[in-house]
Amino acid sequence: MRILIENLTFETIIGILENERITPQTVVVDCIIGYTYTENHFINYAQVAHLIETTMQKKQFFLIEEALEYVTLSLKNQFQAIQELSLTIRKPNILANCSVGVQKQFFF
Repeated sequence: MRILIENLTFETIIGILENERITPQTVVVDCIIGYTYTENHFINYAQVAHLIETTMQKKQFFLIEEALEYVTLSLKNQFQAIQELSLTIRKPNILANCSVGVQKQFFF
């Protein structure tokens, strides 16, 4: 079974530039979670989305790479049934002509 969370969009402090440490900016997160579904055993996607958003807002990461690694560990600790995780974190407004981000796939 796969859970898809696409375009989870919120404002947070993230980045190394001086203005990024002061002014919240938009981030967009995509997440794919693979796990074994059985009756009455599922992962609540609303809880996953909430954990991603609140973790990033609370931690105010300097690098999106650090955010990606930390959020991954947080998800695995909270939802131990996760067997596979693909996480993408993008900053769509940091450059004028493109969206930039990082992506990694994890197997547990």
